[in-house]
Amino acid sequence: MKPSADCLRTDRLRLDRLTASDAPLMLSVWNDPAFMRFVGDRGIRTEQEALDALHTGALKLWTDFGIGPYRVTVKGTGEVIGICGLFKRDNLDTPDIGYGLLPVFCGRGYALEAARAVRDHAQDSMGLRRLVAIVSPNNSRSIRLLEKLGMTLEGPVRMPGEDEDILLYEMTFGERDVQ
Repeated sequence: MKPSADCLRTDRLRLDRLTASDAPLMLSVWNDPAFMRFVGDRGIRTEQEALDALHTGALKLWTDFGIGPYRVTVKGTGEVIGICGLFKRDNLDTPDIGYGLLPVFCGRGYALEAARAVRDHAQDSMGLRRLVAIVSPNNSRSIRLLEKLGMTLEGPVRMPGEDEDILLYEMTFGERDVQ
């Protein structure tokens, strides 16, 4: 797997590698009620805790694997709207795509646009042959997004330390057209 780019662009969005200065953004994402409901409560309540979590999570992914989440910004306005990128989980053999938008920016197609940019980069520039995603079975909006992205349900998966299964979606590049 080749390292990911520092910046991706779409018609409406710019995706830049997260940095330590994104702690306030991550604090907002991690404390969004929808994120807490569908992904989980990380227990992060201060910018310092967010910064610490960035150093042990997202920034470490970039250092260790050359992948990680991007800060998603609207071109023209410069509004920072959330994150989207690739993650490496210990129990998954393939990077997974993940995203989280601030609530005020949901419903405008930004998450799908950002996810398509990350998916296309993973296939075209990084040479990945397979991409997965994990999602709560109750998160119908994210499930629809993953299906629009071209992913299909592989089945249930239990993440380490969790009591309940979630859903694993996947796509293998070259076997089906990406949308």
